[in-house]
Amino acid sequence: MKIKAKAIQIIENTAKKIPAVQRLLEKEYNKLLSEIEESAKPYKDLESFPVIPQKGIEREDILQKMIGFQEKEQDKWKDGFVSGAVYHGDNEHIEFLNKVLAINSQSNPLHSDVWPSAAKYEAEIVSMTGNMMNGHAVTGKDEVCGTVSSGGTESIMLAMKTYRDWARDKKGIKKPEMIVPITAHAAFDKASQYFGIKMRHVSVDHNYQANVKEVKKTVNKNTIVIVGSAPAFPHGIIDPIKELSEIARKRKIGFHVDACLGGFLLPWAEKLGYDVPVFDFRLPGVTSISADTHKYGYTAKGTSVILYRNLELRHYQYYTATEWPGGLYFSPTFAGSRPGSLSAACWASMLSIGEEGYLKSTKKIVVTADKIKKAISEIPELYILGKPLWVISFGSEVLDIYKVLDAMAKRKWSLNGLHKPSALHIAITLRHTQNGVAGQFIKDLKESVAYVKTQPKTKGGMAPMYGLAASIPFRGAISDLLKRYLDILYKV
Repeated sequence: MKIKAKAIQIIENTAKKIPAVQRLLEKEYNKLLSEIEESAKPYKDLESFPVIPQKGIEREDILQKMIGFQEKEQDKWKDGFVSGAVYHGDNEHIEFLNKVLAINSQSNPLHSDVWPSAAKYEAEIVSMTGNMMNGHAVTGKDEVCGTVSSGGTESIMLAMKTYRDWARDKKGIKKPEMIVPITAHAAFDKASQYFGIKMRHVSVDHNYQANVKEVKKTVNKNTIVIVGSAPAFPHGIIDPIKELSEIARKRKIGFHVDACLGGFLLPWAEKLGYDVPVFDFRLPGVTSISADTHKYGYTAKGTSVILYRNLELRHYQYYTATEWPGGLYFSPTFAGSRPGSLSAACWASMLSIGEEGYLKSTKKIVVTADKIKKAISEIPELYILGKPLWVISFGSEVLDIYKVLDAMAKRKWSLNGLHKPSALHIAITLRHTQNGVAGQFIKDLKESVAYVKTQPKTKGGMAPMYGLAASIPFRGAISDLLKRYLDILYKV
């Protein structure tokens, strides 16, 4: 009884403090959001259009406005100061894709009878990607197949929806669960929320790889799928795909490889002789793979590929309606109407680059990454997390790494802030392989570290936001902050 009374007292004392905590949070929120709005809305002082103009604006005037935005914004990525985001960026390649987009601007894969070319493009994109993932190694009744989606998030969510429906139909599982490493992409958590699949997060080991022993212990009768990343976005580390897929194979459950980030780089790195563990359909336990064509496939933003080991699995992804008064309706992915121009650009990009081009690009990226990794390892205040190939995360035991993030931002660099543990990362792209870019990054990083050592109490930037996120135990409060940030983006 004494324990119960003490617990009640603690709850009551905490409840009394909540209003004060909320007021403090509100004050911090408003301060942070005010600072963030200045950088997030650089065009707020320009003419805005909250309602449709009574008279249409001249097309040339509209184009000039957009050109002005483009010229300001491309400076952020053109010179290679952004982590990821733009993976190719060469003028000739961009112009080629823009021509393809213009030619196919009216195409809609939903109407395959009107635009059969869209079906050709997508079928061949899937086939080329499947073969790149060694789908030809699959024998017997299985046949690697897939669809084109709008991006990695959709590919991942389609796969999780597919496993949910497959397990319900084939195994009678009504309370599905998914086993996902904490480093896997947030799209898996989104799928968990959207599709009612219970999330079972597992930890990572000292190498930042999924904990195989923990995965074994977590599998149960409701498990429908296990997930592994190749590599995971935060630290660029490839999970032990072979071991994880074997657990899934033996338990006769799905195993999804999230290769959205590495799918169009790892196969070529392996051919070049780099140490890349087998992660694709050569492993019998791998039942699906997601790979983003709009990252290291170097196509226009808006396409990804989701692959399955067999046609049966893919059928659980499809949507069909047979009783609608509007006629028979069916779609392979979440969207109905889709921009066929993006699929055309994806097909054109893959054909124009070819295997030779992908090998050449991959070589440049990995060589540049090696140079940057070496330099970071020689900065005493920093350390690299795990053993990444080209997505390099680094932290510090002696400095506020988010202050380093802000110092780099003042030198034009746009890096990714990570937490749990606190770190930064840079995803090397072809933009970084330009002459002098890697050297500039190393120079600026050294200067930023030196600056933070002498000026540890600098204000502003992203450091306060990340610091707040790390210090507040109430994750709902952080979620609220992020929602308010999204509200800012939609302000006119």
